[in-house]
Amino acid sequence: MYRFFVPAEQIYGEYAEITGDDVNHIRNALRMGRGEKVVISAGRGSDYYCIIRDVESDRIVLDLEREEPVRTELPVSIVLFQSLPKSDKMEQIVQKAVELGVSEIVPMQTRRSVVRLDEKKAANKLKRWQAIAEAAAKQSGRGFVPNVHEVLAFGEALKYAERLQYRIIPYELFNDMKSTMATVGKACKGKSIGIFIGPEGGFERSEAEQALEMGAEPVSLGRRILRTETAGPAILSVLMFCIEGGIEENGSLFG
Repeated sequence: MYRFFVPAEQIYGEYAEITGDDVNHIRNALRMGRGEKVVISAGRGSDYYCIIRDVESDRIVLDLEREEPVRTELPVSIVLFQSLPKSDKMEQIVQKAVELGVSEIVPMQTRRSVVRLDEKKAANKLKRWQAIAEAAAKQSGRGFVPNVHEVLAFGEALKYAERLQYRIIPYELFNDMKSTMATVGKACKGKSIGIFIGPEGGFERSEAEQALEMGAEPVSLGRRILRTETAGPAILSVLMFCIEGGIEENGSLFG
């Protein structure tokens, strides 16, 4: 069943309206009509199962059949702090991160980031990344669209992450897997986690030290060196598995 996100003020109790770009998508791309079923969400923890009542030029009118709680969201808020990668890799990272359950994505400008965005380019990129986040949220059945934050400098990102209960930084010079499992297991029992991913070439040592000084905990992603577009989804997959049932009572991942 197709899923769409609508503002809460467009859900009126017994009916709802879809407006904007989704109208054209429903009418012309999906060729849906009266009597067909869709799911809508306003990002407030509920899914609304609906039947299309009318397809108009500027809106889709829906009859609400039932409301159910969203079951696809993780109970732990995960924020991905991603150093800006080269070319269009950020698009893939945003897509996969949303599929894996992140609540927010914060692009970072780090010292080894090759990409440098001026204000205009950053605004255009942000708009594109947010559209990809929305499409990924629809495809994966998310209950809301994760926000893609404006680009922050590394120091600003560390400050922004202070509100999170746990902060984790995969670092290639740290290879203690036993400690990593304990750290991940502990974080998965918390309420919020920040993940810091370096660019091509990794974080500079001074950046990693700065993160550790501000409370981030180092983890290992194994004996192999992962690309920046692989590292984020790798740790997110572990966290998702851990949070959704792979954690034992003693707090260690996989027991």
